[in-house]
Amino acid sequence: MKSYTAITYILSVGVVATAFQPSTVSRQVLRPVKTQAYKQSSTSLLSSAAADEDVATIQILMSDTGGGHRASANALRDAFNVLHETEPDRFPLKIHCDIVDIYTDYGPFFPYNQYVALYKIMAEYSFLWKWFYEFGSTPLGLWLNENALELSCFEPFQECLTRNPFDSSKNDKRADMVVSVHPLCQDLPLKILSSLDSNGASRSEGRVTPFVTVVTDLGGAHPTWFNEGVDKCFVPSDVLKKAAMDRQVKENQIVQYGLPIRRGFWRFGADYTGSPEEQDEATEMEGVHHKPTIRESLGLKDMTTVLIVGGGDGMGGIIAQAQAVGEKLQSLAASTNENYQMVVVCGNNKAAQTTLS
Repeated sequence: MKSYTAITYILSVGVVATAFQPSTVSRQVLRPVKTQAYKQSSTSLLSSAAADEDVATIQILMSDTGGGHRASANALRDAFNVLHETEPDRFPLKIHCDIVDIYTDYGPFFPYNQYVALYKIMAEYSFLWKWFYEFGSTPLGLWLNENALELSCFEPFQECLTRNPFDSSKNDKRADMVVSVHPLCQDLPLKILSSLDSNGASRSEGRVTPFVTVVTDLGGAHPTWFNEGVDKCFVPSDVLKKAAMDRQVKENQIVQYGLPIRRGFWRFGADYTGSPEEQDEATEMEGVHHKPTIRESLGLKDMTTVLIVGGGDGMGGIIAQAQAVGEKLQSLAASTNENYQMVVVCGNNKAAQTTLS
């Protein structure tokens, strides 16, 4: 499994640049939405399994265009893995997640099956990203994308949405619920689920399979993130709540909950050397949330701190931003006799790590 460990650098007046592994910030996790599942005999997601089953299933749709989408999918999976243990009254069944890079695994041809490679090119040549992003946000761009995607990918993506969550080589069992953590995984999957649930009668009506969007952007988001047909849309900020409502998502569909938190951040001081599946909740909860202890361990001083985050693959010019902010902080420190520190989260951006260290 690809690692998405965030590497953070402290660049401050009188503080040497230091790398560290992530700590715990919060234990808030996304809760499954209690809504009608696609099986007609079910009453909710966690009671939708057949009589001979003891596991509820969730398919998480994403694409590896940047590290954040898979990281969020993994964070949700890890949280779902422990809900049955920690809250058995609310979650009587174990929850199994099937994470799918739907474009890489099921895209029928170029460019759909090459989104990851194309993203890396656009991350290097940001003017390409800017053009595609801005044109794709226009009514014409949205219309072209929606129709081209449906024309080209309906059947292969339907194969994805009907695959067995426990054995991807089979199409004999569908997931009880679908979650999207990618902007291009709303429109077409919703149409496919409507078609499946209505036995092919409609691509716009008849869906009863629960569908949830978890927006993984923070301060701004492409319009394709938001579809008024979803059951719930989780957003991390006021700005994105407004963006969702501007796209006709109703307020009662929106849950402002923050971003999914990776398992390594649930508690500071717990042992995360093994795989997530090998950890147990009791051991993890032995960790601490004492902020002074965490700061000391990470080499952070108790002073004014500036946090800079950006695209993990280099999107957004984080090096230039960090250098400009660093120079400003140095100037402020000299003129005010105050101390400042800056934390830059570099993710997988090795060029930023090397330059800023």
